[in-house]
Amino acid sequence: MSKDNPEAFETFGFDLPPIRGFPELRWAGKRPFRSTQYFPAQKKESYGDPTDGWWNRIFWGDNLQVMSHLLREFRGKVDLIYIDPPFDSKADYKKKISLKGISVGGDFSGFEEKQYTDIWISDQYSQFIYERVILARQLLSETGNFVIHCDPRRSHHIKSICDEVFGPDSFFNEVSWLRTNSHNMKGKGFTRSHDIILFYSAGRDFKFNEQYEPYGANQLARYKEDESGRLYKAENITFSSANKSRQFNWRGTTPPSNRSWGASLEQLEEWWAEGRILKRADGSPRMDGLKIFLDDTKGNPIGSIWQDIGRVGNTSSERLDYPTQKPEALLKRIISALSDPGDLVFDGFMGSGTTQAVSMKLGRKFIGSDINLGAIETSIKRLNAVRSELHSGYNDLFSDDEDGKPQQFFKGFEVYNVNNYDLFRNPVEAKELIREAMELQPLPPSSAFDGQREGYLVKIMPVNRIATRQDLNEVINGLDFKAFERRQAEAPNKPVERIHLVCMGHEPDLRSALQKEAKPFDIEVMVTDLIRDKAHLHFKKASDAHLAMENGELVIKGFYPMNLLQKLSLESDVVEDWRQLVESVKVDFHYDGAVLTPAIVDAPGKDELVAGRYAIPADAATIRVKITDLLSESWEGDIANG
Repeated sequence: MSKDNPEAFETFGFDLPPIRGFPELRWAGKRPFRSTQYFPAQKKESYGDPTDGWWNRIFWGDNLQVMSHLLREFRGKVDLIYIDPPFDSKADYKKKISLKGISVGGDFSGFEEKQYTDIWISDQYSQFIYERVILARQLLSETGNFVIHCDPRRSHHIKSICDEVFGPDSFFNEVSWLRTNSHNMKGKGFTRSHDIILFYSAGRDFKFNEQYEPYGANQLARYKEDESGRLYKAENITFSSANKSRQFNWRGTTPPSNRSWGASLEQLEEWWAEGRILKRADGSPRMDGLKIFLDDTKGNPIGSIWQDIGRVGNTSSERLDYPTQKPEALLKRIISALSDPGDLVFDGFMGSGTTQAVSMKLGRKFIGSDINLGAIETSIKRLNAVRSELHSGYNDLFSDDEDGKPQQFFKGFEVYNVNNYDLFRNPVEAKELIREAMELQPLPPSSAFDGQREGYLVKIMPVNRIATRQDLNEVINGLDFKAFERRQAEAPNKPVERIHLVCMGHEPDLRSALQKEAKPFDIEVMVTDLIRDKAHLHFKKASDAHLAMENGELVIKGFYPMNLLQKLSLESDVVEDWRQLVESVKVDFHYDGAVLTPAIVDAPGKDELVAGRYAIPADAATIRVKITDLLSESWEGDIANG
């Protein structure tokens, strides 16, 4: 796509207040972001059925590209955006991979697979957040809300970015979430035991539903039983006026005719008739005369310090072994407070799918995305479990709140790819895979480049998103201008350097931007887009499987995920049962050649094995099988019925 084709780009902007007194965070290389390339999406899988024509959507891809794609259909239509981006924690997040079911024996205990890295160079993090907040603002409806979950070490930067994009007046809350069973993060200084959650609105008329927490012991001690056994406390009855407030003091046994403390005369008469007005021995009302029943109250309005929701611990029933997984109770509070049933919720850093699972349980529509294929597969499995739970009529989110249960649920969802990330299912491994595939000659560790090939210095750009001019900073800092002067003197008509940039999608002026930074020297720049130019590169061993049909059943005879076996340092014949290597099996008995619509989703619990044998319906045609291994990498193949 090019700038000459306006259909390839989505443009936007936001009005900035006068510069005087306007808060703005600045960083090296900050650049405006007022247009974005449009990226098409390909539907890959479908689960369940639509509700009133609506399909929830899951996207595998860089959320900048996903939001750029969504702008065309959902600009100004999303009611709530919650994002939990990387915290710039300077750490890699890993998932323990071990064989399912029975042990293979010996000392084998599995290995750790990186899910994503949270290590950033210079000011890339600020630009990363800035661009995504701008796109999120474009997607929000007029009454919508934006929530960003962050670390106290970066929250002041992120708040400044959000103030710039939304305007300071759109900020309405900062919540400190105190994890009651927090991580052991003790070092020098006070223990870090809380996260920051920032709340912004698209406009003044934003949605907010008050949330409540149960009364504490001291408050409950004020309640006592009446003759019917109901718990109540007595409240004083007062007049309210512009000038004063005084005790409501009735004489006689009937309420006054025209004076109240905020309730209507009819309400007072109703309470009197119901016996909710306490009386003295002579029949007159007491000064502390109004009964407040405990079962009529909602509790205390929740404030901005949340200390009643713990993290997902090692023994939690919610635990999916996905790094940085957030508890459902946290998302239930946010989604319930800032949206209504039927509203649309978006989470661009989906992770284990908590936002999507809670949205489905709360009767909201949702869209989710993640760059990590492990997140996509984890979320698909989780959402299918929620679909089954709702179908059976059980929903543990409403065990204590049946009155709040939505009347309609949106259970069907589709899975899309934006761009083509099948090349690198785990972006963390990408650089090493590219080095191997391109057979790069190593350079000293101090070099800004990743290797050398055919006379070019090769720089592998971030492959989990579009390469931008901001990403060139490390390359620019690594240019040797003294060497350029010498080479230009020796050969004035030749480029002083040859640089090869390797990326997965890039801004169209990446080459010219680097050449401009090298002026007055002439450098040759080649850009390889691996999505488009991967034909001659071999990155990983292909998986294989053996399918058969026996006595009316589809039978998986064997499964050989070569990349996983290589990581396990096992040969396929050492594994006692191929099912130990499998996370899920999906079978579509009427495959249309494009979209997988599984009739069978065999995704058992953590230590259980897939069945491996499945009854074939009489009307089956082309049968498509998708087998996903413990690394979330998949093999797909067909078998014709008859």
